[in-house]
Amino acid sequence: MNAIDPKKLAAEKAVEWVKEGMTIGLGTGSTAYWAIQKIGERVKEGLKIKAVASSEHSADLATELNIPIVAFEEINRIDLTIDGADEVDPNTNLIKGGGGALLREKIISSNSDTFIVVVHASKMVSELGKFPLPVEVVPFAQEFTKNKIESLGYSTSWRVNQGRMYITDNGNFILDCEFRSIKDPAALNKQLHLIPGVVETGLFVDMKPKVIIGHGDGRIEILE
Repeated sequence: MNAIDPKKLAAEKAVEWVKEGMTIGLGTGSTAYWAIQKIGERVKEGLKIKAVASSEHSADLATELNIPIVAFEEINRIDLTIDGADEVDPNTNLIKGGGGALLREKIISSNSDTFIVVVHASKMVSELGKFPLPVEVVPFAQEFTKNKIESLGYSTSWRVNQGRMYITDNGNFILDCEFRSIKDPAALNKQLHLIPGVVETGLFVDMKPKVIIGHGDGRIEILE
């Protein structure tokens, strides 16, 4: 008997909300991968949609699956975005950015009529912060920005890829911040945005997503 992949289960459930003629936002990461695969199957079966992607990687995958990718200037709204998350708290606040696409993910999700988050049950937490919070930072004088964040009382480290500084699709760096316990996500998000050099944070606060949770035993739970 094949093992159940809870992420695939949740992602495929989310794609049930995709309807004919919609403009879809495609997320980034291991869970969004399964959603894009399922959308590709439905397109092959005749579903007609348009899509925008939150990363070059997701755009390339969609193109391989013949999902029509359109430029942002060709649309004025996004009907539905499906994406994953690194942590989800009881108020459906999120930490995102483990895949490095937090800025584009936030732009797309905040401009969507419906935002669906698909996660493995292990991503559900009582309080955000155990997962290091990604903060996207401009390269100019990046150590000044790093020092300002650390002055709040937290340790940070630059994300690296194969021994080199990780560079986002926007040409920026990512600082992974060890907050451990985030009591007030909204307040921390505002505090970080006041630091010059911070482009965006991985805190997705008060966005009220629909959260689809996949469990190892095959159950699906939906929070709205």
